Amino acid sequence: MKAMILAAGLGSRLQPLTKTVPKPMLLVCGKPLLQWHIERLVRAGVREVVVNTSWLGEQIQDYFGTGVDFGITITWSSEAEPLETGGGIFKALHLLGDDPFILMSADIWTDFPLESFLKKNIDSPLSAHLVLVKNPEHNNGGDFSLENYIVGYGQERYTYSGISIVSSQLFNSLKITSEVFPLREVLKPAISSGRVSGEIYTGDWCDVGTIGRYNNLNKRLLETINGV
Repeated sequence: MKAMILAAGLGSRLQPLTKTVPKPMLLVCGKPLLQWHIERLVRAGVREVVVNTSWLGEQIQDYFGTGVDFGITITWSSEAEPLETGGGIFKALHLLGDDPFILMSADIWTDFPLESFLKKNIDSPLSAHLVLVKNPEHNNGGDFSLENYIVGYGQERYTYSGISIVSSQLFNSLKITSEVFPLREVLKPAISSGRVSGEIYTGDWCDVGTIGRYNNLNKRLLETINGV
């Protein structure tokens, strides 16, 4: 199974840190955030990953290169301007092939066991499988509900973790009016028709979207490493 990591965001909420360093290259315990994801994918048995880049993307590509030093083959999908999540995936579909693929956001940190994904089957009629988490403070209302392992828009909602398995068929009937669009627009018809499964993860997960959350993550992980 291939994977795609979404790494083309501007990181506006992380300025001034991201004025000269792209968000995926911010250090978490001395290692670029993106490297944590790549190493987890390798440990899970994934050998090919597509990474989209935009803002300061050359820094990311220069650091990781072809991926040979990390035990994986990296294919780059460059965007002159960020195409958002859905647009970025759509642009890279020809690099991902026809089989379902793992999708991850670069701006999260998690210990989610990606190896469990290699056993997932999202054959038709399912179009995607989402990992949901308990709502953090910055997203109290949540994104999606989950009932009998099917994702919906019910009352009790959870937050989308930025981790999923996606089938290319999700984009088959997509009517493109702009090359810039979010993934939620693609997911909406599939969720409404009950074609998206899900699970709730209760392990370590953090949306590294602001300076405060980024600093807290580093502090917490360093304390864990040092046994504080």
